[in-house]
Amino acid sequence: MNNKQQLKIVLYKTPANNEPVGKWIDSLNDNDRLIVAKDIKTVQIAYPAGMPLTRPLKGYKPLEEVRSSLSTNKIARIIFYVENNRMFLLHAFIKKSQSTPKKELNTAFKRYKILIKSDLVD
Repeated sequence: MNNKQQLKIVLYKTPANNEPVGKWIDSLNDNDRLIVAKDIKTVQIAYPAGMPLTRPLKGYKPLEEVRSSLSTNKIARIIFYVENNRMFLLHAFIKKSQSTPKKELNTAFKRYKILIKSDLVD
């Protein structure tokens, strides 16, 4: 029997108290929102899930990404990190090129640095 506790989901909040990942998920159509929610839930329950669902982001340790194939033939990425049994969802976007754009990685890493300096992670 597995006594592993599932991760608690924490959405990144901006200083203005907005939740960009939640807003992004809400902007998806119903089918795609369900796909993303199921993928996040799988990671929440089965972390570390590994490929093909998740992978670490090289050069941006400890960030990882949830990899979702949407019904619209698009690919979604949700960048997160795990600490103290919590899965912090930092950034989400539709991937439009083979490699993940630096802009998207830098946004997530900037949010990660803000979070680790805050008292939210303790």
